[in-house]
Amino acid sequence: MDRRLLRHGFVLIALALVTGFAIPSAEIPRLALSAHKIGVVGGMLLIAVGMVWDRFRLTNRQFGVMFWSWLYSSYVNWLAILVGAMLGTGRMTPVASGGLVGNPLSEQVISLMLVSVALVSLVAVSLSLWGMRGSDSVTEATA
Repeated sequence: MDRRLLRHGFVLIALALVTGFAIPSAEIPRLALSAHKIGVVGGMLLIAVGMVWDRFRLTNRQFGVMFWSWLYSSYVNWLAILVGAMLGTGRMTPVASGGLVGNPLSEQVISLMLVSVALVSLVAVSLSLWGMRGSDSVTEATA
């Protein structure tokens, strides 16, 4: 178990709950609702990964990359959607934004953030899958 990830999970859930208060004042309220939900789900995901942390079979360097990848992807995903909702940027999130599009600079910043989240999320998930490879003979014997 990794208490740091558990703590970050609860922090992200708290941020997501506070985000709920910003929904009515957002340029795109539906996108702000998405940020609220993404934060809650991201926090729960960090808690889940933290709970199984000891089950991963990785080198110290891989553990470090995986840890920071999970943190970055969770926090920046929530933040990008929240900022996008406040600024009215919706090019990367056409369903939640109802097709609204903001100014080019804001759209570019949010696009960069969301593309980086997608790439870093792939790293986090790939390392998690790699770390769960093989079998756990103690678990198999008791199952």
